[in-house]
Amino acid sequence: MPIRIKADLPAVEVLESENIFVMTHERANIQDIRPLDILILNLMPTKIETETQLLRLLGNTPLQVNVEFIHPATHQSKNTSASHLNAFYKTFEDIRHRKFDGMIVTGAPVELLPFEEVDYWREMVEIMEWSKTNVYSVLYICWGAQAGLYYHYGIDKFRLPEKLSGIFNHTVLNPYHPLMRGFDDNYFAPHSRYTYTRLEDIKKHCDLSILAVSELAGLHIVAQKGGRAFYVTGHAEYDRDTLAKEYFRDVNKGLDPVLPYNYFPDDDDSKTPPFTWRSNAHLLVSNWLNYFVYQQTPYNLTDL
Repeated sequence: MPIRIKADLPAVEVLESENIFVMTHERANIQDIRPLDILILNLMPTKIETETQLLRLLGNTPLQVNVEFIHPATHQSKNTSASHLNAFYKTFEDIRHRKFDGMIVTGAPVELLPFEEVDYWREMVEIMEWSKTNVYSVLYICWGAQAGLYYHYGIDKFRLPEKLSGIFNHTVLNPYHPLMRGFDDNYFAPHSRYTYTRLEDIKKHCDLSILAVSELAGLHIVAQKGGRAFYVTGHAEYDRDTLAKEYFRDVNKGLDPVLPYNYFPDDDDSKTPPFTWRSNAHLLVSNWLNYFVYQQTPYNLTDL
């Protein structure tokens, strides 16, 4: 089934070329079905790429999904044009009166700042507080996951000696949890971050359950036991070349970045990286949509 997005969103052409079923609002409105309403708070600087990545995963399910994008009104984007934001994004003030089946909060390149020094932190806090009553289930990604754990549980992040970047092997700790249904015992996923969350801090909270970890990358997936929030410290949504783009960007800036781990074949950055995490990424998002959004959200969202 399709994702419902504006027909002129840049992601549409890419998704249609991949045979992802994209439906215009006009066509969807004549179908007698209530789509899932999903809100995406996109904090990434490369917003257009992130839109495509997330929509690709949301579109690979048997559910009709209506997607809205918001961005922080208190932050001026340096990498996305004002015309794109005006055409395809709303602000929190525009949607705060509404309720949503699910919400995705992306990562952001602000890890080295204390949370309170991020220029849109107050707005972020307001959105996270609002989500408790206006969103059934929230999927937090990378810095978004760290922000969610900090705000909801007081769990802080800690700086790594160097950037953690690459494709890491992970172990499923709870294969019977619905979010991990269908996962192999071990799976690959990308990480790209400068900070980490300590496992022992998660274990202090009986409301949280660790679903997957990596021997090298540490914590990966944490579930709030009621299924109302999930915290994913990596970037399952990344494309094949996303880590390469980040790496060469930093090379061109003269930052001498660490070569992404287990990414380029033979550690040769001239070779094309294999896409070893694609199926896991689709499974993660489809499980979230099915088991914790579609099957649990009230048909009438006013009953949230």
